[in-house]
Amino acid sequence: MPQTMQHIPLARSGSRRNTWLIGGAAALAAAALIVRQKTRQAEHDNPPTGEFVQVDGVRLHYVERGQGQTVVLLHGNGLMIQDYETSGLIDLASRNYRVIAFDRPGYGYSERPRTTIWTPQAQARLIHRALLHMGIENPILVGHSWGTLVALSLALEQPDYVRSLVLLSGYYYPTVRMDVPLVSPPAIPVIGDLMRFTVSPLIGRAIWPGVLRRVFGPAPVSERFRMEYPTWMSLRPSQLRASAAEAALMIPAALSLRKRYHELTIPVVIMAGDSDKIVDTHVQSEQLHGELPHSTLHITRQGGHMIHHLAPEEVLAGIDQAATAVGAELRGQNSHVFPAPSQIN
Repeated sequence: MPQTMQHIPLARSGSRRNTWLIGGAAALAAAALIVRQKTRQAEHDNPPTGEFVQVDGVRLHYVERGQGQTVVLLHGNGLMIQDYETSGLIDLASRNYRVIAFDRPGYGYSERPRTTIWTPQAQARLIHRALLHMGIENPILVGHSWGTLVALSLALEQPDYVRSLVLLSGYYYPTVRMDVPLVSPPAIPVIGDLMRFTVSPLIGRAIWPGVLRRVFGPAPVSERFRMEYPTWMSLRPSQLRASAAEAALMIPAALSLRKRYHELTIPVVIMAGDSDKIVDTHVQSEQLHGELPHSTLHITRQGGHMIHHLAPEEVLAGIDQAATAVGAELRGQNSHVFPAPSQIN
């Protein structure tokens, strides 16, 4: 009898553990169903709006508008073409330029094969081949945030191909970043796959408003972005993997590029906000400007990370400057500070 009673606590403990396991599995299954439904709905509501180009077995999605000198837009981490759409920059620039905005590999409707480590250099080579396939020569490259690393890589690897650079809110030098270990787990094989198809999109949706306040701050979130940007497209499992992988690659990518910046001889327009909460403008943009004696630096007062939303006209002016600059000998150590824009789109 005493021996039988000794087994009762163990049996109860095992029963509770089984209950927790069954409950956890059921919760993950429910989360997976929700994520699947949200992903399908997002893709149904937001079909591809542009064209596709196949390069090296990878299909890239892009939109093209306007005529004239080609301007190529490369978005930041976690975003896609619609970021430039909702900022109004595509509409503004296409009045005077031929504008091509890519979904970078893994974002929007562009593929991102898992057989490749998509460093900035790998993406730059893919974008370069795509542009050649499209018959485009000597484009102006505009990169925002992580997209600046791709733009820089393409300019460094193909210095005779790229006409000029416009770099927005870029991350150029390795620094300690506490956000990397928080956002990179979905890129881990197996465990990350489980997270991406279950809890990560739901957590991402819950924190989305706070993330937007941080990346847009100190300005309020653009009303057009808030109303028109397809949030669940960015929270699809495939895009979360791309975003997590790029978060993990960000510091080593900057480390690999920083020793080569001095090789740049093309016009470089550097733009940033003085109140960026994502990257330190002094450590990043101002330092890069100091290293490139022929670059120009434009600082927007009270500007955050999303300066193309806060001040698209200023960004267009930067593109105009990059389009008219013709040689390093015509460029000097120029720095401009713009007043805070009165409103955002």
